[in-house]
Amino acid sequence: MPTTALEAGAEERRLVLVAACALVDADGRVLVAQRPEGRPLAGLWEFPGGKLLPGETPERCLIRELEEELGVDTEASCLAPLTFASHGYESFHLLMPLYVCRVWRGEPIPREGQALRWVRPRALRDLPMPPADLPLIPVLEELL
Repeated sequence: MPTTALEAGAEERRLVLVAACALVDADGRVLVAQRPEGRPLAGLWEFPGGKLLPGETPERCLIRELEEELGVDTEASCLAPLTFASHGYESFHLLMPLYVCRVWRGEPIPREGQALRWVRPRALRDLPMPPADLPLIPVLEELL
């Protein structure tokens, strides 16, 4: 009897670690960004964030990515881990911790050609989102 997924015939895929952040405003809305044309999953709405660099913590990654993507500054103490997603795409497996941030400096602006939208957590269900993001919605609905 097989004891591991690989022995059972599952394909080995590289693991990609991505940190995501739900920026939450004073009205309880969450910021999402639309992936621009020319990128994988273009047109889908997602939480800001990105791939961790070698040796980088998820918190440090989010501080860097929020500044690069949106022009906002925050600190590790303002990032609260909420949940995570684990999703197998065709060529890799994504592991994505989701953090909540309610305190930052600056007004989010689209620095990478993406559209931005503030939405109520329940309205996230009405947006086309990557499959890995979908299980995060009920957790945000419960929190907010």
